[in-house]
Amino acid sequence: MGILASGCLVSAAAQADPGLAASDQFPEVDSKKGLQVELADDAIALGVRHAAINVDLSRLIAPAAAPGAGDRYLQREHGGRSFAWRTDYLHALEGTIRQLHDGGALVYVILLTYEQPDPRVNQIMLHPDYDPTAPNHLGAWNFRTDDGRAWLAATLDLLAERWSGGEESSGEVAGYIVSNEVNSHWYWHNQGRAGLQQVVADYADAVRLVHTAVRRHAAWPRVYLSLDHHWGIAYPAGGADQCLAGKDFVDAFARCVKQAPGGDFDWHVAYHPYPENLFEPRFWQDKSATAAPDTPRITFKNLEVLTTYLERPELLHDGRPRRVILSEQGFHSPPGEEGETLQAAAYCYAYAKVDRLAGVDAFILHRHIDHPHEGGLNLGLRRRTPGAADSHPKKKIYDCFRAAGTPEWEAASAFALPVVGLESWDEAGR
Repeated sequence: MGILASGCLVSAAAQADPGLAASDQFPEVDSKKGLQVELADDAIALGVRHAAINVDLSRLIAPAAAPGAGDRYLQREHGGRSFAWRTDYLHALEGTIRQLHDGGALVYVILLTYEQPDPRVNQIMLHPDYDPTAPNHLGAWNFRTDDGRAWLAATLDLLAERWSGGEESSGEVAGYIVSNEVNSHWYWHNQGRAGLQQVVADYADAVRLVHTAVRRHAAWPRVYLSLDHHWGIAYPAGGADQCLAGKDFVDAFARCVKQAPGGDFDWHVAYHPYPENLFEPRFWQDKSATAAPDTPRITFKNLEVLTTYLERPELLHDGRPRRVILSEQGFHSPPGEEGETLQAAAYCYAYAKVDRLAGVDAFILHRHIDHPHEGGLNLGLRRRTPGAADSHPKKKIYDCFRAAGTPEWEAASAFALPVVGLESWDEAGR
């Protein structure tokens, strides 16, 4: 691990890109409506045009597979070594990708490394400083060992070839999101306790690896950083070696990749502009979302701060701002009919605003169905009612979501205008 004159750490594992220039031919779709999909058939019926799915790289690898083990594993050479991956998980992912792609959606994969029961897998995939006492069991990637780098490189090359290289059996992936909310790393990208320079340097290796693998097979897919809604401040619940301000992270990342072997490349931003209080859907009341460039948080209330900030000269690539997708955010539905109305109105306001914001390509809602293990948050389009005749009944937001990006939008969203205090959705873009 070396330190540049600027004070930015650069890993010895950093590799130069193969030199294939990014293309402007990223596919276009007819709306920004997106969803983190749980029910693929339902998502297609809803007209989803951007779909995100989680991919656990740790669950995919099979280091104990014997040569010639049969159909349970996909085996191949990479860099002079043999590697194996579990076909059950790989084919399940590819079935979902193909279904969503054929249904008209751009598919984005969120590349994660979860702690596994197998200690050998954890040794390969998880950052050596991963702390198993931290919450969520979601680790940073292991670039510190030769074995970790080799497995990650082989796995990303395999996925990029199958998912974005034009092979008919697997469908197309338009975007690769690297890990999750890395500025709050202790919680969602765990490499133990670490400061800004260390987290950025290790993460830059991961993003560059994904970009290199993708560019080896296709010129158009995009690779994204993942950030939560803390911008000018770090997540207050964590310490300085657990959480970082998103603005500081973006600035440091941009400096590091420019100074590393291979230089700058076309990375983009997957942002999570949740409301200030995750249990309060009325984001338009957020106090910590201001118009200042160093606003404490960026939520839907002040989302334009992010796209404006990315227009700064030092953050441009080939003279153009980084593209933004909103890859995970949602609105809690408090109990009762009024709560569902607030959730639906918040979605309508947010969609109207995003639809008018040129720098944002996708608004991928979280969640499809309320989840029992999200600390009491009910973010879904559907409720979860185990044992009932309808185990996933629709909430009011469901029909608003279905109408977004269609001729039915104005009628379906009209109820929300007095709830959010607007006279027309044209005001949402101001």
